[in-house]
Amino acid sequence: MATPHHNSALHAPALSAAYPMAKPGYGKRSAPDQQARTRNDFALLPTRERYVAGFVDHLPESAAMSVKTLATQLPLYGQQAISTALTALSVAGHLRRVRCPVVGAGNETRWVFRTFWSRTARDNEWWNTYLATEQATQAAAPAQEASVRDTAPPPPPPTPEGPGAERPRTEQAPEPTAVPHQRTPDRAPDTEPAPPATGAAPATPHVVEAGRSPAYLALARLGRDDHRLTLSADDCAALEAQAAEWLARGVSVDYLTSALTAGLPAKVDSPVGLLRHRLNDKVPPRLPTAGSPSPGAPAPARHLLVECTDCGRPGPPQALPDGLCRPCRETHSGSVDGGNSPHPADIADVKAHMNNLRDLLKPV
Repeated sequence: MATPHHNSALHAPALSAAYPMAKPGYGKRSAPDQQARTRNDFALLPTRERYVAGFVDHLPESAAMSVKTLATQLPLYGQQAISTALTALSVAGHLRRVRCPVVGAGNETRWVFRTFWSRTARDNEWWNTYLATEQATQAAAPAQEASVRDTAPPPPPPTPEGPGAERPRTEQAPEPTAVPHQRTPDRAPDTEPAPPATGAAPATPHVVEAGRSPAYLALARLGRDDHRLTLSADDCAALEAQAAEWLARGVSVDYLTSALTAGLPAKVDSPVGLLRHRLNDKVPPRLPTAGSPSPGAPAPARHLLVECTDCGRPGPPQALPDGLCRPCRETHSGSVDGGNSPHPADIADVKAHMNNLRDLLKPV
């Protein structure tokens, strides 16, 4: 004899303190405008679906919603049963699985998977409208969070403790102030040999090289790569303005070097004349800087796709009513709807007809 239950929903197991949470931007998302919890929630659902729905409804935000995770937390059912229950909850209007592209640092696009949950059953029109507004309001939120995480400065290293920690600080303090004092004499090379007496002599070549422009250094390295393009200091200074114009147009130093060294004749009588001719005749077009879109270019649209709760096939919300694609929807409707199943009387007639045929085929 069955025992009557005052509450139609089964008691889901209590949430453990260590319930797995999804990554930021993933996991469960609660839909707005839900009715308050009552004892009659999910009363029209079968027993298994009520059990799973009661557990999912009490999960916190951003909780992991994969079938494997739910099956681990629900001891009564396995992964196949949980997957079937989630499909039924999607058809009933309680659940939608979506994916959304998020652009992070360096224009890298990654897909964010979310599961929207509503305690109150919603129809397809409500879900389509809500996902359209959700796409407009929260599609950019994970991108901002990702950019903040990508651009956040690393945490400062731990400072050493103890009495010996003060000495390295006092020794490192004069170093940044000494660098500007070493760079200022470079502008006046006549007064440079007087101050360096002991330790400044080996640092002067690096300071002189650091004071040169990238265009000057690129021209100076041409002779090291190919002896036919060996230039003097005066030649590099004379061609520096033209090479700098190339770099100002957005090309790299490697591009400049390859353009000046490609197709050289077997013998170069005047390297400076040849390079001046190439710098004038092969000026590249001005390129926009990397990462800066053109002023009139529209912002890339972030399309929110709904996933089929059964097979995971993505598509627009309008193409997946009840959260199911067409093949899964036909399979689900065929298994639920009993109108397509044959009548028992027809089955009996077919069996009688087959028995009659077998009797006729028997030898006399």
